[in-house]
Amino acid sequence: MTKERIVKANPTYIQQFKKGYPLLNKENVTTSIENAQEGDILKLIDNRNQFIAKGYYGRQNKGIGWLLSWKEQELIDKELIYKKIQAAINQRLHFFYSDDTTAFRVFNSEGDGFGGFTIDYFDGYYLVQWYSKGAYSFQEDVIQCIKELTEYKGIYQKKRFAQDGKYVEEDDFVEGIRPSFPLLVKENGVQFAIYLNDGAMVGVFLDQREVRKRIRDAYSEGKRVLNTFSYTGAFSVFAALGGAIETTSVDLANRSLSKTIEQFSINGIDYEAQNIIVEDVFKYFKYAVKKELSFDLVVLDPPSFARSKKHTFSAAKDYKDLLKEAIAITEKNGTIVASTNCSTFNMKKFKSFIDVAFKESNGKYKIVEEYSLPEDFKTLSQYRQSDYLKVVFIRKQ
Repeated sequence: MTKERIVKANPTYIQQFKKGYPLLNKENVTTSIENAQEGDILKLIDNRNQFIAKGYYGRQNKGIGWLLSWKEQELIDKELIYKKIQAAINQRLHFFYSDDTTAFRVFNSEGDGFGGFTIDYFDGYYLVQWYSKGAYSFQEDVIQCIKELTEYKGIYQKKRFAQDGKYVEEDDFVEGIRPSFPLLVKENGVQFAIYLNDGAMVGVFLDQREVRKRIRDAYSEGKRVLNTFSYTGAFSVFAALGGAIETTSVDLANRSLSKTIEQFSINGIDYEAQNIIVEDVFKYFKYAVKKELSFDLVVLDPPSFARSKKHTFSAAKDYKDLLKEAIAITEKNGTIVASTNCSTFNMKKFKSFIDVAFKESNGKYKIVEEYSLPEDFKTLSQYRQSDYLKVVFIRKQ
């Protein structure tokens, strides 16, 4: 039986909580809840024991739990979950009717009112990702709501809450009919090969949809494109379809080669006419400088944190230096698409990295476009970290 525990807010944070800030962490509560069980209901009170909000206990890298309701009489039960998922689906109905795009986010964690899990849609298949054992304690209700609210071909899930914050390896199938993989989905008319049954990643990051479209439609024709940290080559595919004369995709992971070949092939692009390189991006930059290679468009979309044999990369500390490497091999009047999903700094700080990188490179630049999360990745204004994506198109002058 799930217990309800009383938790006292740190007085400094009470006003924030009352305005709808959803994340509980060790700084903003004064009650020790070390002995709480994952999924326990938490009732947050102020220093006069007055009710503020209620939520649940679930440890993940962001904190120790999420607030879900600011109404004292509202229960955290299937009815609440049903209402939140139904509202999220209703806000995204137009996506379901698109022939051009068949992959998008249906429920975006705290942005849709329930931190700790997300739901993505892939052409009739739903993927639920759980970010804490506490969130997973609501699994039966969430799956039941998907079944009641949608017409689904199948439901998959991924548990992203092993001890070290990584993915729990298991068969991720929950319900329905298993598709034959790869499952082919469309994004703005371009095909992606998706694997819902093969590790933590599925084959594409849906939050970059608008950026990929823009690269295809306005930045690729007749250009030589370098795509770093390329994963399955999604930016390269869009660039090639936009008329790029050559794409070069660089990623350290061995699987990136076969995955990128697959993405090119399902879109009718001759992958042998493209460059697909398995190598440390930093090593490749040095090689490019030595060989005097240069590019008209460079895509920089590193993970927030990455470790290779020779490098540890942290976006917060090292993005400026990464950008300097990119500046060195970008043609004059070329474009750098600088992107980060690091939530620990905002767009203003990100632009300061860009400014310092160009100053230290003795270069001039102009910011021509900016992007953040697309509309299906709903964010919460009271919790700025939920709007994590920052993408800046930079013209090198």
